[in-house]
Amino acid sequence: MAFLSLFNNDLVSDENCRDSIMSNFSTAFLTRTPAIEILYADDALLVLDKPSGLLAVPGRGADKQDCLSARVQARYADALVVHRLDMATSGLMVMARGLAAQRALSRAFAAREVTKHYVAIVAGRLEAPPGGWGTIDLPIAVDWPNRPRRMIDHRLGKPSFTRWRVLAIDETGTCTRVELEPVTGRSHQLRVHLRELGHPILGDTLYAPPDVQARAGRLLLHACGLHVAHPLSGEALAFESLPPF
Repeated sequence: MAFLSLFNNDLVSDENCRDSIMSNFSTAFLTRTPAIEILYADDALLVLDKPSGLLAVPGRGADKQDCLSARVQARYADALVVHRLDMATSGLMVMARGLAAQRALSRAFAAREVTKHYVAIVAGRLEAPPGGWGTIDLPIAVDWPNRPRRMIDHRLGKPSFTRWRVLAIDETGTCTRVELEPVTGRSHQLRVHLRELGHPILGDTLYAPPDVQARAGRLLLHACGLHVAHPLSGEALAFESLPPF
């Protein structure tokens, strides 16, 4: 699909999003499909590029033990989980090396000191909000009869806040590329919030209607940017992963 950029009125083709990630630290490893890439590694911190279709942590059952954390721990025995991505979501994840680093990173995530950015392609023409960035402030709760789905619940839901902006609109007007910044970190937050806007993510098997699900072979949601302080030195670090769609 081709997109019309809102910034320079040029067509943006898929090839622009398939350039290889430029990083001196990038190393392909554990090539069992789908493969994981290490974007950064030191004695306290790992930054990884998770493929879509791979669990972030083990699930229940013998068939759900292959996951990013297990593969990484096979190479780095001291690697510890700090946060997660949905199985269907691709992109940047961090893991800590050792308890001290895990505690520091967990505090940073809890205090919202870690900034995360995502790219998604949503159904329909989503108009840019005034000022460029829009906000979605809708509380999210577990949809218990339909787990693992979440829902908007103004009485019992937890506060959930997302910033978003339009990056490009498909030349046919049938889909829109958006950038997302989840200020809070609820499960399925971006997927639920975009569904509530009336623009579900293409390929979303949980929240999109069948025709929107069928428009992509995977969930078109990618964690593309991460800003985090190093857990030991405090140095500000920034990482980027281009979306594969």
